[in-house]
Amino acid sequence: MTHVSCMEIDSPIGPLVLGAADGKLCRVEFGTWAAAAPKLQKWSERWLQTGLWRPEETGALAEAADQLRHYFAGRRTGFELPLDMRGTAFQQKVWQALCRIPYGAVCSYKDIGEAIGSAKAVRAVGGANNRNPIPVIVPCHRVIGAGGALVGYGGGLDVKTRLLRLEGWSPD
Repeated sequence: MTHVSCMEIDSPIGPLVLGAADGKLCRVEFGTWAAAAPKLQKWSERWLQTGLWRPEETGALAEAADQLRHYFAGRRTGFELPLDMRGTAFQQKVWQALCRIPYGAVCSYKDIGEAIGSAKAVRAVGGANNRNPIPVIVPCHRVIGAGGALVGYGGGLDVKTRLLRLEGWSPD
């Protein structure tokens, strides 16, 4: 691989940058390309051994953009995309557990820890959740604090609230 293909899309939660490598979605980043570029280049140098991102609409990116549009329109409750999730073995376990949280449901960091056999690793689960390279599609927004509080989200708590409400969840 010599580069990561990318495209920027508009969404109800603001602009998103999508990245794909070797035909698989590898990143979703909140914000514009201009704002996200340094972070994305650093990430890809570490995990993909390239800092080169090229704007181009590949099949993987077009499909991801289409599925995201349907999700935001309330016409899709899950995603069917080839993903390339780069991270540690522990992070991989957390991200796989996130994908099992049903649409419209929430769970706690402790619940995720228990699901992966690390019940006491609540802080490590939070760290892995925070490093999810494909938010929205890998639904880290569905993880809340043990007391039901909406805590931490890379896109901001207002975005987390909007995503959960889109899915029909309410704290009441």
